[in-house]
Amino acid sequence: MDRNIPPGQQFIKQFPVRTAESEPTSIDPKTWTVKITGLVERPVTFGFDEIQAMDTVQVKGDFHCVETWSVPDNLWKGVKVKDLLDKVAIEEKAGYAMVKSWGGYDSDVDLEVLMSDETILAWERNGKPLEPEHGYPLRLIIPSRYAYKSVKWVIEIELMENDRPGYWEKRGYHRRADVWAEERFEK
Repeated sequence: MDRNIPPGQQFIKQFPVRTAESEPTSIDPKTWTVKITGLVERPVTFGFDEIQAMDTVQVKGDFHCVETWSVPDNLWKGVKVKDLLDKVAIEEKAGYAMVKSWGGYDSDVDLEVLMSDETILAWERNGKPLEPEHGYPLRLIIPSRYAYKSVKWVIEIELMENDRPGYWEKRGYHRRADVWAEERFEK
């Protein structure tokens, strides 16, 4: 494959399943919700159907794991996180977010990255619904960051003033996780 790939990565064909928590035993999209909390004027809870009814986007991007593998050319469908956050009036002092999964996994993301056009809550990959083991019904996708930032089974986005380490960051993984800067681990 003759194209740019972040340093230290190699393309693979399969989309491996990696997770730090077990998959939900039952997923009912009719009752799945995502809360926006923390430094917002109006905390809000969105149902999965409400999120799907918003303006959808497709983001094409490679998916990079900190383990050095990358899956090229994924076409993700979902909504921009920015569009959700625009509905809650973010407080000026907010600079970070903690994105939380149903099972307790979380990851910190700086607000600038979270508000970028490429950052979405996805429910589809390559024209098909995400499989449950890959985060259905909603998975955060940030193509410019290592995959541990792309939280599966998202249930909450908590806006914060200061950075706070999430699950892998507490274990020595880099807080920013920029794939082009090879930010795998804290030094």
